[in-house]
Amino acid sequence: MSRNVEVTSRSSEYLQSISIGPHQFQADEPVEVGGRDSGPNPYELLLAALGSCTGMTIRMYSERKRLPLESVHVRLTQGRIHAEDCLDCEANGGVVDQIKREISLVGDLTDAQRRRLLEIANKCPVHRALTSKIHIETRLTSFSAGDDIAPTMSPPSKA
Repeated sequence: MSRNVEVTSRSSEYLQSISIGPHQFQADEPVEVGGRDSGPNPYELLLAALGSCTGMTIRMYSERKRLPLESVHVRLTQGRIHAEDCLDCEANGGVVDQIKREISLVGDLTDAQRRRLLEIANKCPVHRALTSKIHIETRLTSFSAGDDIAPTMSPPSKA
């Protein structure tokens, strides 16, 4: 079951307090862009979500298939690249986001098993979410930290 993610900003700085169930941590921006670097920035959290999901998905599959996988290491970077054939070049300024993901598999695996684990990595739920069309519904509301968010939100008003 998915838990609510709550993010709170209490100052004029970029520091964000994040709460997910019993877990508490923070996000911030680097010093060079006005933050204090007190936590990962939002893109780093996104990469961490993809990397951890990738590792978990590979681990689950390898355990189910009883593959001799000892460990998985995932390294990710994010940047923006020029899009030569971009359909929305004017809207996006001719650039697209790019995530590079490198996966190291440790264990006595065959080449076929390694190729299959790479296929499985591309099927992790976060990878699928990032590569699919995503609908984000945003509305203003009043709630206090810790309040439950209704699982189904009412449709936005047509103004």
